[in-house]
Amino acid sequence: MRASHFLAADGIQLVSKETKKHRVYAISVASVYPHYIAKAEKKGRTKAEVDEIIRWLTGYSQKGLEAALAKKTDFETFFAQAPQLNASRSLITGVICGIRVENIEEPLMRELRYLDKLIDELARGKAMEKILRKQPG
Repeated sequence: MRASHFLAADGIQLVSKETKKHRVYAISVASVYPHYIAKAEKKGRTKAEVDEIIRWLTGYSQKGLEAALAKKTDFETFFAQAPQLNASRSLITGVICGIRVENIEEPLMRELRYLDKLIDELARGKAMEKILRKQPG
């Protein structure tokens, strides 16, 4: 936890604001990525499909995704540097980890849960067109 203190000119503390980042933000994507792959493969899905989901969500190219994994980029940086977060990600709804993703107020946590939800849908056998929220027509 990090505290930010604002002091008046005479040194009297005016405001103390606590800010706390969730631990998951500092975890490297590369450390979780093999778990995404394993979850998918256990259900007959592929690494290529996991990569497609991540690229769809974030706008990373395959080369960019591989570079972020190789650099052991943390989730906070990974999403902050995402080339183009998909506008259709707001169509991702439902419950993950007991929480409705559409109700998560913290933007970074919502992005993480979007990714979790998409991987979960893949592992449950949902069609890629539906996972990637492709509109018919």
